Amino acid sequence: QVQLAQSGGGLVQPGGSLRLSCAASGSIFTIAAMGWYRQAPGKQRELVAQSITGSTTNIVGSVKGRFTISRDDAKNTVYLQMNSLKPEDTTVYYCNVLTQGINYWGQGTLVTVFS
Repeated sequence: QVQLAQSGGGLVQPGGSLRLSCAASGSIFTIAAMGWYRQAPGKQRELVAQSITGSTTNIVGSVKGRFTISRDDAKNTVYLQMNSLKPEDTTVYYCNVLTQGINYWGQGTLVTVFS
């Protein structure tokens, strides 16, 4: 079993920055990918950024140039640095870890961008 512990998030004004963190623990052998998703009420969960181990990093178009994903593999931790935040970025963010063919999800973190 793998557990994900998210931290970060909160309230910020437009143009501000926040950093989300997600630490994986438990029975971790090889991580295939780590990433961040977000889900607005009544909508499907959507990919924000993903880091595929030993391969590419993907950032979706709506946040490209503003958000950055990074990893500390020694700590099994993934980060999402969010800059130039906009009100439309307001929603719940979930980290995701793919290991041994199973997707694990964090508990979710609310990010609110308000004027």
